[in-house]
Amino acid sequence: MDTPSPLPPDPFPGHGDGPEAPRPGGAFFVPEGVKHLDTVDLERLTESFTRWAGASRRADSAASRRRVRLVYLVIRHTGARLGEVLAVDDRRDIDLGRGVMVFSAAHDDARREVRLSEALARELAAARDDPGLAPWRGRLLHLDQGFVRRKFYERATACGLQKDMANPSALRRSRAIELMRQGAPLLVVQKILGHSTPVLTASYLDFSEKDRRRIERRVLAAEARRKTSARNAFYGKVVRVRQGDVQSVVEMLTLGGHKLTSVITNASLSSLNIRPGTFLTAEIKAPWVVVTAGARPPATSAENVFCGQVEAVTTGELTGEVLVRLEDGTRLCSAVTAESVRALGLSPGDTAVASCNAFAVVLRAD
Repeated sequence: MDTPSPLPPDPFPGHGDGPEAPRPGGAFFVPEGVKHLDTVDLERLTESFTRWAGASRRADSAASRRRVRLVYLVIRHTGARLGEVLAVDDRRDIDLGRGVMVFSAAHDDARREVRLSEALARELAAARDDPGLAPWRGRLLHLDQGFVRRKFYERATACGLQKDMANPSALRRSRAIELMRQGAPLLVVQKILGHSTPVLTASYLDFSEKDRRRIERRVLAAEARRKTSARNAFYGKVVRVRQGDVQSVVEMLTLGGHKLTSVITNASLSSLNIRPGTFLTAEIKAPWVVVTAGARPPATSAENVFCGQVEAVTTGELTGEVLVRLEDGTRLCSAVTAESVRALGLSPGDTAVASCNAFAVVLRAD
């Protein structure tokens, strides 16, 4: 096993859509009868395992307890099936350098990679370096299922939880619900857990009527924004990605038929999971938009050039704005000095060209 690498940026950040928008993953409830533990109870159970594992004075007993605790932690953080975890070869199936663990389904030859949480990566690295566990290298997690289940039930009872709440299936379900509450898409959770269909994953949750209405309003509002095109924002599909050693060129086709080019870092390309066919919002800050008079594009190195009609001109004491409306209704606002506004000599109704270079285009995944 290699030294763990830093975890990538969180792929499921909050979107900050205002008080009326449900928090990602927070707009559902768990149907009655679905046994699971929330994050607080999972931490209680984890602490119970930790105290128990550290309480044994005999070397053989201490090693056994640490191995059981490790099995628990793998299920708690990956949502894997107990049988999958017990079959893991810690030398072959755990790659701390890449931060992944590989599980093989018992019923077929399918293998899936699950990314390790920071907490689990630390625990696995500590187990690798623990001399007391050295005799079990390669079979560190190979324990008897019945024995593991009994210890799980004991640890639940010890911290005041119902014993069946520590059933491996309940722990697996708990991780799925925890991930969805944090905003992980249903299909992503399906892949992590190895469910054959998203229907199995979806059975863990439901939506209240209030949340259904809020989500519906949010989706329709987002759809309307895309069709009416907010200022300095385009919505469209990625048609080409050219990846370099440090940065990548992303080419988009917008809903209005415009071609848009952006240069982003390879880290952003990975964290946003951008590839041909991905839908994104492209935003351009007003100071980066250059406006020139006339219908003919000027000699420029800018990759993004759009012809439109001046809709409004605002001049202040020091700065001003020129608003250009494109044929599809998209509005591009250019923020410049008041002197530049006067020099352009533009008025509403005039033809103008708005341009910006690829580095000025910021991509955002909805």
